[in-house]
Amino acid sequence: MAAAAAATLLNHPSGRAVPFAPPSLPHRRIRSSRLRDDRSFSLDLRLRRRQFKVPPAANKQLPELRTNEPGSEDSPSSSGDSGGGLDLGWLPAFPHVLIASMSNFLFGYHIGVMNGPVVSIAKELGFEGNSILEGLVVSIFIAGAFIGSISCGSLVDRLGCRRTFQIDTVPLILGAIVSAHANSLDEILLGRFLVGLGIGVNTVLVPIYISEVAPTKYRGSLGTMCQIGTCLGIIASLCLGIPSADDPHWWRTMLYIASVPGFIITLGMQFAVDSPRWLCKVGKVGDAREVISNLWGASEVDKAIEEFQSVIKSDGSEVDSKWLELLEEPHLRVACIGGALFVLQQFAGINGVLYFSSLTFQDVGITSGALASLLVGLTNFAGALCALYMMDKQGRKRLLVGSYIGMAAAMFLVVYAVSFPLDEDLSHSLSILGTLMYIFAFAIGAGPVTGIIIPELSSTRMRGKIMGFSFSVHWVCNFLVGLFFLELTETYGVNSVYGGFGGVSLLSAIFAYYFIVETKGRSLEEIEMSLNPNLPAKASPPKYKLTGYSSRWR
Repeated sequence: MAAAAAATLLNHPSGRAVPFAPPSLPHRRIRSSRLRDDRSFSLDLRLRRRQFKVPPAANKQLPELRTNEPGSEDSPSSSGDSGGGLDLGWLPAFPHVLIASMSNFLFGYHIGVMNGPVVSIAKELGFEGNSILEGLVVSIFIAGAFIGSISCGSLVDRLGCRRTFQIDTVPLILGAIVSAHANSLDEILLGRFLVGLGIGVNTVLVPIYISEVAPTKYRGSLGTMCQIGTCLGIIASLCLGIPSADDPHWWRTMLYIASVPGFIITLGMQFAVDSPRWLCKVGKVGDAREVISNLWGASEVDKAIEEFQSVIKSDGSEVDSKWLELLEEPHLRVACIGGALFVLQQFAGINGVLYFSSLTFQDVGITSGALASLLVGLTNFAGALCALYMMDKQGRKRLLVGSYIGMAAAMFLVVYAVSFPLDEDLSHSLSILGTLMYIFAFAIGAGPVTGIIIPELSSTRMRGKIMGFSFSVHWVCNFLVGLFFLELTETYGVNSVYGGFGGVSLLSAIFAYYFIVETKGRSLEEIEMSLNPNLPAKASPPKYKLTGYSSRWR
């Protein structure tokens, strides 16, 4: 009886409390009237429910019923076509990424431009036969790159990425012109140093810019444009260097051509957007909203701005960061991991293998160094294209671990071909196969992932300085490998050195497995909130937790 009374009070259409009367003759008229009203109201409710009932097939068309899985087609952060058609969510950001990756094209071009012509340069400028001076012309580039990497973080914090790109083209253009016009050793050294200075800034700047401009769903694939730009630059320099075999002065033309991409970058960045995170940090919230709306989609604006402001307010990004903050947690952990990744990358032997590849190809009858380098460059490019496709599908961690395992297997294959008594043709073929396998495996993961994942793990406040520190470690290790590689091969033999490279590759795979967390499908702010205990945790479902996050990061 009490339950019936409660049901009557709750279901009454008027919403007013009607006193319950027990069924008796004097109240039969009142009860009958109220029962008709209740039946009418219940019928109305059933009709309304039937009217608004959603068929199961239409569930995924409603925003409130989406799976909200990061990186999935139904995720609010995904700006692509989730209907199974052509996904073009990356297209609005692509022109800006393309202009930025021109800097990596220039990097690759300057790597390849000195491979062949250095002999002609030495002969014309009067230091032919002096291996120390020839090495200095090449290594002064690395010294400039080291200084550029260290200085980039402060420039980005103060000026933003777009203006830093434009300022950085000054040493790139001047360095190329001074080098091309050089009539003495001092002039060529000055030109190479200026070019290295600009390249050092760009190698830090491009990954930061792409990571902050690209939509979350496509950040990995667009970040691979760094590696693709470098590969294309190397291939272009090798192709343009073919006439240098017949024309001893062709190196000047090649260096003049190196100034052209600098002008393209200066002009292109005038029309490119700045990082919405930096715009928000300096108080230009309206500009940040416009950039997010144009590149990521209007539906992402409010969520992104809220995340930006929450992180900026919590970590004090309004005030310029200082280098000593790298010694504080959690920045110290990320900086150590970034430096360790580049130490392992370089001591896994990529530059040594690239240098020695021309000798390997000579053993099988490919005497042209340019042709051998071109084959290596095309293999590198093919691997970078595979990374472009797989980066946001397989994830950074899986590609990095698989890449280093593949590099180790390739090195051990070369060691087997060199060390064991095999048919000469078979030994040479296995050496070529191992070399190309190594370069392809490097281009899939160890090359692009290292530059992509460090800015993803870095905080908004310290991203520039962590990247600057990590790349300065890269240039130091690059210099050391180039300095001691030939001496080590002459002392211990190619098989021992390559075996060491294989061992370091295995160590790198273990390091990546245990110390790298997966960042695929997470915004930079979600990653930062997950890794930084000083920031308020975002109220999100457990599915947003970083894969691989453990007590090592606490």
